[in-house]
Amino acid sequence: MASFIGRREFIVTLSGTAAWPLAARAQQVGVPVVGLLHASSPDNVSHLVAAFHKGLSETGFVEGRNVAIEFRWAHDDPKRYPELAADLVRRRVAVMVTPVGTATALAAKAATTTIPIVFSMGTDAVKAGLIESYNRPGGNVTGVTAMVTELGAKRLGLLLELRPHAKSVGVLVNPNNPVATETTIKDVMPAGSAMGLNIEIISASHPREIDEAFAMMVQKRLDGFIISPDPLYLTRRTQLVTLSARYTLPTIFPLRDFAVAGGLMSYGPDDVDRYRLVGVYAGRILKGEKPADMPVQRPTSFQLVINLQTARSLGIAIPSTLLVRADEVIE
Repeated sequence: MASFIGRREFIVTLSGTAAWPLAARAQQVGVPVVGLLHASSPDNVSHLVAAFHKGLSETGFVEGRNVAIEFRWAHDDPKRYPELAADLVRRRVAVMVTPVGTATALAAKAATTTIPIVFSMGTDAVKAGLIESYNRPGGNVTGVTAMVTELGAKRLGLLLELRPHAKSVGVLVNPNNPVATETTIKDVMPAGSAMGLNIEIISASHPREIDEAFAMMVQKRLDGFIISPDPLYLTRRTQLVTLSARYTLPTIFPLRDFAVAGGLMSYGPDDVDRYRLVGVYAGRILKGEKPADMPVQRPTSFQLVINLQTARSLGIAIPSTLLVRADEVIE
């Protein structure tokens, strides 16, 4: 499976429409096509795409056998979301999937009111205007809420357990993702005030600005840093992990992938299972279920992951109270 995914992603990366002739032929013989609109690029997400395939297979759909998949990668350029969503509509896909980010889901909804859409996002889908309610979404949209932006206060508390004498903490947000940014700030600021912490909101919407953000944090002598969930930051996790190590800045990340890549600590829902659930919902719609009647799925478990190897390299002693609560400790 891994080699197959790699070849397909390579073809799609070369051309956003390279896979279309195959998908068109599949449609002609009655095989449904799923359109997947992703905010970033196929780099480093093969395990998540595999999870999406697994979800589809759980409902009886296997790519190349009885379903085709059209991938559209925005490569971290939000301006491309509308055109990519519109292109999938023109392709007459049976289901459109946006597995990461609020903006991609909004672009998909703006492009069609008839094609079913399955989203996955970390912000409030009702406040974002995507659905009427979590139990009965209404319209043509349903999906999976990751609740990652609503965990800022929890991450702040974990960081304070790690650095009990901290006075100031920075929070990195992407201003190009206003819904997620607003949710994060509303969650973190009151919690920081209650904990007696000074919260510094720092913005970065481009890889270059991420470098500048870390330099700014060092100048401000911040005691810790929280990376908010954002599609850009997920694709730049190596850069973020490297910078936090370079500046020896205790940082908590939103997803396990960051800790696996060398980040000190992460807290958030199971990202792999989230993609699997998106695949399951896409498959159920292909079988005839209506998005309007499919409740939005919520995560049932959250993972605290600690990278002890990184802690040792940074000279940070992880309190035993954190270690015993960790769902995974990377030695």
